[in-house]
Amino acid sequence: MQTLIINIKELLQVRENNIDKVSGDEMAILPTLKNAFVLLENDMIKDFGTMDNCPKINADITIDASGKIVLPSWCDSHTHIVYAGNREQEFVDRINGLSYEEIANRGGGILNSAKKLNKTSEEEIYNQSKKRLEEVISQGTGAVEIKSGYGLTIEGELKMLRAIKKLAQNYPITIKSTFLGAHAFPKEYKENHSGYIDLIIDEMLPKIAEEKLADFIDAFLETGYFSVEETERIMEAGKKYGLISKIHVNQFTAINGIEACVKHDALSVDHLEIVTDKDIEALKNSKTIAVALPSCSYFISIPYTPARKILNAGLPLALASDFNPGTTPSGNMNFVVATACIKMKMTPEEAINAATINGAYAMDISKTHGSISKGKKANLIITKPLNSFYEIPYCFGSNLIESVILNGKVIT
Repeated sequence: MQTLIINIKELLQVRENNIDKVSGDEMAILPTLKNAFVLLENDMIKDFGTMDNCPKINADITIDASGKIVLPSWCDSHTHIVYAGNREQEFVDRINGLSYEEIANRGGGILNSAKKLNKTSEEEIYNQSKKRLEEVISQGTGAVEIKSGYGLTIEGELKMLRAIKKLAQNYPITIKSTFLGAHAFPKEYKENHSGYIDLIIDEMLPKIAEEKLADFIDAFLETGYFSVEETERIMEAGKKYGLISKIHVNQFTAINGIEACVKHDALSVDHLEIVTDKDIEALKNSKTIAVALPSCSYFISIPYTPARKILNAGLPLALASDFNPGTTPSGNMNFVVATACIKMKMTPEEAINAATINGAYAMDISKTHGSISKGKKANLIITKPLNSFYEIPYCFGSNLIESVILNGKVIT
């Protein structure tokens, strides 16, 4: 099966396949080809180049992309798409002046979602979640990480992870699964943190490993949630089951969590709305990538990740949606890219790099996703006719996507 896309106004993110991420000043460079073609064979990118070198073949499908931009699908490396119900009342509570902490203290927040999820069947959780997944696919996401963390019980966490596995089996999008049992302490363990961590390590992890339900392990490393020492226990336990760490950290406070994550070879540290000079130094010369979640900052009115500080230090940065019921009820990566440009002062080139090649790195799939490279997955976005790709963040409220291609097939 061959698909040939011709007369592309501009083909974005064209790279050799040996680049796994871009950092610092490199992020301002987005390699492109004008008046280009790309040839897809089955589910892979076979070839690409300028139209004067376009092969004369009888492809099964030929798509004329005159006036349109083609780029690799978004790689969203941090989501909580699988959940039950929603938390719209908390949205109104915040408008009326309650803080994130105040809402959590009166039984809202993560514990509210956990209560709903544990009352909901696995089938219903799946049915609710697949609608969200279908929506993000239509918005151009071609790879997504999905976390558990709204169960906080053995059965609840397993229900979530099984729903994630079923989504991965039934949809063409690439899905990576993260076990986030350490999202919050259940009420019954509020004064017995070590007891809950024992439950995660001794009972949840063996079952998850037995069913092969997770690729990564996560924890909410934050004041009032999981301490540095508690998170280190969880990261160490995850390693024994081959689970790489991807950690929530520095959302509200900086408590030396990033240094601990780097020490334990975390793949990513996510949120970083608060970043100290010490944090920056810890990330230098490490394999750990920072992941910013700008639509979370937008929705709950907290500071934005200091992108310029991170990039000026020569570090890589990825962008992700944080799609979840409480603080970011949207997985629209087009809005994420736009918000990064508008509020974090990232250039369109930097933001697209952060949401494609660096997003792929943050979910350990940059060998197969995140750029237009021969041999990578044929996951592409074809836009409507545009003046330039700068319109993607500029027209932040418009749907500029005409077609989505996943595994070489036109989905929308």
